[in-house]
Amino acid sequence: MKLTLDKDTILEHLSLATKFSSGRNTALSSLQGVLLHLKDQTIHLYTTNLNVFFHSKIKTDAEDEAKVVLEPRRIIEFLSLLNTGDTIFEIKDQSIVITQGKTKGTFGIMEMQDFPTPPAMEDGEMNVKTEIFRQYVPFVQFAASRDETRPALTAVNFVVQDDGLMLVATDGFRLSLAKIKEKVPFESMLLPGDFLSEVIRLIKKEKTVGFSASTKEKAVRFTIGDVELYSRLIDGDFPPFEKVIPASFETSVVFDREEMIRNVKLVSVFARDFSNIVIFDIQKGGIQVKPKTDQEDQMGSFQDAQIKGEPVKIAFNYKFVLDYLQHVASKEITLELLRSDAPAVFKEDKAVDAFHIIMPVRIQT
Repeated sequence: MKLTLDKDTILEHLSLATKFSSGRNTALSSLQGVLLHLKDQTIHLYTTNLNVFFHSKIKTDAEDEAKVVLEPRRIIEFLSLLNTGDTIFEIKDQSIVITQGKTKGTFGIMEMQDFPTPPAMEDGEMNVKTEIFRQYVPFVQFAASRDETRPALTAVNFVVQDDGLMLVATDGFRLSLAKIKEKVPFESMLLPGDFLSEVIRLIKKEKTVGFSASTKEKAVRFTIGDVELYSRLIDGDFPPFEKVIPASFETSVVFDREEMIRNVKLVSVFARDFSNIVIFDIQKGGIQVKPKTDQEDQMGSFQDAQIKGEPVKIAFNYKFVLDYLQHVASKEITLELLRSDAPAVFKEDKAVDAFHIIMPVRIQT
């Protein structure tokens, strides 16, 4: 059976599909491959790591039906070196032959085994504004943990409220929270942070994205053009994050974000040798940013700031501070402090319904 496909189109779909396949350490070797299913003049491509499923569609004129599992990496490398234009794919019993002009490559086909299909979505699909994902998800997702031994902390927590939706992520050392003041078709759930990052990358200029869920399968699906992404929900208890949100503050600091990024980077040159600790010494008129070293009085940088309240000295892991500052766009940032050993709240100048908390490092003051 032969197919004629545009090289760039099939290359794009295969490259994207491989992001969601399993690694080499899997009981089913077929999960390292891409399932190609031709039916009804449509090529369906599937990959999965059993938690996330990928499905995309490519229209074709072929009337035949076929189902094979491709080993994609060499095929992708081969296709990337071909010229733009039509390419012939010939599917045989034990191989697939790719031809363009006088160039030909033959690639083996993997055993089909029991290649799993995406979970069935019993609920209807609804359209959701992509603005929600572009604006709010990146603000919280970066604070999620990468430690797979605590699955709930790798998630973004979707909390449905009477007046909208709240998104929360934490790794135990920092926390990001954003509130969306509009009704959205989500239930309270824990969605993997890495999966949401892939959704963000795919939505591009789309104004809406299709969303559906399955209570039975404990899974969700996002439809973005001709691509469908499925994810299992994370089953677990999200920590009681409300307990770490300060109810009041004694000191308020407003500072320039870009200048603070520069100062923290300067101080990090020295702080890296001392457990990555950077000290904010907040006094009248500004902030002295310095590393926690044996000679901290000999290095540092002063930054003007608007200070209200009592002077305070507080220390952070500088990586957490930079991570937050580089994920927001406001010119000015407000820092609210209760004590040197209490959670510190960072806010954008206009984001009244979003904030970031960093747990301080205990130091002798």
